[in-house]
Amino acid sequence: MAEKRDYYEVLGVSKTASDDEIKKAYRQMAKKYHPDLNPGNKEAEAKFKEVNEAYEVLSDSAKKSRYDQFGHAGVDPNYGAGGAGGGAGFGGFDFGDLGDIFEGFFGGGFGGSSRSNPNAPRRGADVDVSVTISFLEACKGCEKDVAVSSMEACPDCGGSGAAKGTSVKTCPECGGRGQVRVSQRTPFGVMQTTKTCTRCGGRGKIIETPCPKCHGGGRVRNSSTVHVTIPAGIDDGQAFAMSGRGDHGLNGGSSGDLIVNVNVRPDPIFTRRGFDIWCDVPITYAQAVLGDEITVPTIDGKVKYNIPEGFQPETVVRLRGKGVQRINSRGRGDQYVKVMVEVPKELNRQQKEALRHFDALLNEKQHAKRKGFFDTLKENWGGGKDES
Repeated sequence: MAEKRDYYEVLGVSKTASDDEIKKAYRQMAKKYHPDLNPGNKEAEAKFKEVNEAYEVLSDSAKKSRYDQFGHAGVDPNYGAGGAGGGAGFGGFDFGDLGDIFEGFFGGGFGGSSRSNPNAPRRGADVDVSVTISFLEACKGCEKDVAVSSMEACPDCGGSGAAKGTSVKTCPECGGRGQVRVSQRTPFGVMQTTKTCTRCGGRGKIIETPCPKCHGGGRVRNSSTVHVTIPAGIDDGQAFAMSGRGDHGLNGGSSGDLIVNVNVRPDPIFTRRGFDIWCDVPITYAQAVLGDEITVPTIDGKVKYNIPEGFQPETVVRLRGKGVQRINSRGRGDQYVKVMVEVPKELNRQQKEALRHFDALLNEKQHAKRKGFFDTLKENWGGGKDES
């Protein structure tokens, strides 16, 4: 059996990582190696399976506890045993035996952990998908179809795991209790302990003829297309959940959620700051001096704006309520328009002479800021004579 990598290493997190950190790392890795984003890439497919296997263990508190104590042998009874099964870890020693000894002697199990009920309902895992939309689609909201790969109830056996025409049987070893009592020789003498039934794995039931489609697991992986409604106002890097659209649960447990991660393409005109929109609109020197009616783009279409005479460069104009829709709210942000005066380049001689003639006709009152600057400079520094 090939040596497995450490699950924490697979997800790129430390052993002290929180549940949220593990979940975030899983989403990033699953997105990176998802088969839909790496068609025909066998290496990516293997990585995707490895990431899912690691998350299945580290997202389950009971499995994570056993993995932290015993490594892969704590969660995979066949690991290191050449497929012999039975929970053997090293040198044929059964970690379950050690746990039973401490549980029987101290009442708390080895390491303070308790056994989880294998028949208890288990919620299905969340499934992550990514969708890329335009800036305008993010502002207005849109609908998309996304490809989803998830675990669903096996259609052949209805989730029981037993082949058609057969049924799940009560385990004859434990009588359906899931546990058996055994005598064990320990350093403290012979002790009677209760341990998980090795034949049924603690379930109290066995499947004599497993379903050939799901191999007794009761679930199969299925690819489907899900219609997704993306809410207006969502931003790049944000995500939302669709309840019950993830992996099918086990033992009657609820299904996980479908987590839709949204990527927004940059827009050539608009930029976003929170729920506000910003854009630059260039005007000519003559428009700034004389005033004019200009056209301003918004996400709702074009609007008219009157530039007054003597409009100053880089003035910011606020258009109320022309920003992004606030998620799950009626309110909207604002749009801010920075009006940029474009200075003409490569003037010919006639244009330069006309501009110099125009400049000579101006007086100090028409350049109030310029005059005030040189007056202040002269007053404070004793110089700053306007050489022009």
